[in-house]
Amino acid sequence: MKFSPEKYTLPDVKMEPFIDEQEIWNFINATTSTKEDVERVIAKSLSKQRLSLSEVAVLVNANDKESIDTIKEGAKTLKNTVYGDRIVLFAPLYIGNECQNNCSYCGFRVSNADAERKTLNENEIIAEIEALEENGQKRLVLVYGEHTDYSPTYIANTVKTAYNVKKGNGEIRRVNINAAPMDIEGFRTVKEAGIGTYQIFQETYHPTAYKKYHLGGKKANFENRLTSLDRAQEAGLDDVGIGVLFGLYDWRYEVLALVRHTNHLEACYNVGPHTISFPRITESASLDLDTSYAVSDEDFAKLIAILRLAVPYTGMILTAREPAALRRELIQYGVSQIDGGTKIELGSYAKTLNSKQNLNKEQFKLNDERSLSEIVNELLESEMIPSFCTACYRVGRTGEHFMEFSVPGFIKKFCTPNAILTLAEYLIDYADKETAEKGWRVIYKNIDKIDNPTIKKSLIAKIEKVKLGKRDLIY
Repeated sequence: MKFSPEKYTLPDVKMEPFIDEQEIWNFINATTSTKEDVERVIAKSLSKQRLSLSEVAVLVNANDKESIDTIKEGAKTLKNTVYGDRIVLFAPLYIGNECQNNCSYCGFRVSNADAERKTLNENEIIAEIEALEENGQKRLVLVYGEHTDYSPTYIANTVKTAYNVKKGNGEIRRVNINAAPMDIEGFRTVKEAGIGTYQIFQETYHPTAYKKYHLGGKKANFENRLTSLDRAQEAGLDDVGIGVLFGLYDWRYEVLALVRHTNHLEACYNVGPHTISFPRITESASLDLDTSYAVSDEDFAKLIAILRLAVPYTGMILTAREPAALRRELIQYGVSQIDGGTKIELGSYAKTLNSKQNLNKEQFKLNDERSLSEIVNELLESEMIPSFCTACYRVGRTGEHFMEFSVPGFIKKFCTPNAILTLAEYLIDYADKETAEKGWRVIYKNIDKIDNPTIKKSLIAKIEKVKLGKRDLIY
């Protein structure tokens, strides 16, 4: 198949670029990093203040083992202080893989003639969501290719469908979306459908690298993608997620660029990103990639810890691209959300497929194919709280309001009780006997840790209601 990039007419972006390549490299190249510098920066972060670019550069430039260990320990302490022992669980659901872009790292690229294209119809979407609900999922991120078929109205309709599916005690309480940039009216349309977070990843913030890997389609426009969250904010969609696909360019630059994007959102809209994602490139069909920027496991752990320290209030997402053993280690450095029971071949939740992944049907290779129940069990064995909480989104603690609670670290007093309530639901509705026994031990151990007697008494009363069949209780 011969590919000819299609030309698109895009609206003018009426704003100054906020990513300055030279500025970021100046911070990296001009910043020293002594052990004393590292300790000073970590102390600021532990006071729950977001770090400046120069302070992030101090952590990025720390190369001795003692300093790196200090960074990791600081990230572990901060995570526990802000988020406690909970890990929020979700599942991705691919709605359609039609795509008009030609991104050299993606199995869905338009020039991949072997890719098997599919868009789920309404009945298939319902079947997928019922299967997810039967496993206990409460949070989804719907994923779409960039194609004219996937208009804002179409996306909004699939979101509404997801919310309307009920299977037994199962229901989806939060639907996030990962979709292409929209104009302001488009963002208003999906907001009105009740989406949670709008995710869009810049992939790389380096303009030259971006151009190298994005060979055609609307996504080839760096500025249009970079300013998409500004349009979302202008539309009133204040709950957004940013991210980088690590491996396209120097990870040090990308970490500072993520913080720079955070600065921009805070300065312009008084609200930073709700989440930061940091997927690493894995194998995909038709992969065409310079591997010189591949990120080692050691550097990956370091950058996750740095991001945790750099933006204390932001949720951090680690996906099933990473193998189980590595995910187990990386969670401790600041990760607050992971996917579980993930399948990315379209239609694969509702039917039993060949266990071997078919990369012509998937966007990339998964390296953690464990079921949701297996991941819940592992978290419980580590005395962590698997959480399906959606409370903040549904009671209006989003955007600037969310930051009022989360920046000072007060969100922990809401998150722990709500995580416990959703875990109690899961144990009653979906867990086997062994998992339930582990889970109730974790629940009561964490209740004992609650210092506020009013919160403790209220939580115990709500748990008793859950045991009697009440669902969706929010603290």
